[in-house]
Amino acid sequence: MKIEESNIVETSDYRVIIYPASRPFAPKESKIITEKLYDFLATWAAHGKPLSSSFKIEKNQFIVICVDEEKEAASGCSIDALGQVMREIDAEFQLGLFDRMKASFIENGELKTMKLQDFRKGLKEGEISHDIEVFDFSKNTYVAFLSDFLLPLKKSWAGINVD
Repeated sequence: MKIEESNIVETSDYRVIIYPASRPFAPKESKIITEKLYDFLATWAAHGKPLSSSFKIEKNQFIVICVDEEKEAASGCSIDALGQVMREIDAEFQLGLFDRMKASFIENGELKTMKLQDFRKGLKEGEISHDIEVFDFSKNTYVAFLSDFLLPLKKSWAGINVD
């Protein structure tokens, strides 16, 4: 069961799971990913009970899944089922959805993604401006996603050791 887009309001604190790709999706990939997720979420259930869920592709590179756990909580088995679908999508398109050792940021209006080690080195050596915004994929509620998914470097997880 899906959460209709019109039912998602900023005060609803849905559970959020973010899958960041290492690169933008091609138009054909976005179409296929959308179809696969619509099909999966329409039948997604926890212990036989339908989950009220939805998704969106953010910035043409991040897959954001929302679950209304006030209606029914996602169980370990249901999260595993989602993970399986996402692994299939990842394998089909080589997106790096499960690689958490990367950083995505906006620099001069452009979304960039790089290996975390290279990102930290670039910041330290001044190759990457400190006037960037950084994405935080650890957000697990819709309200946190809306307010803190993209933050200025100094307010982000990456800005802790930046002067």
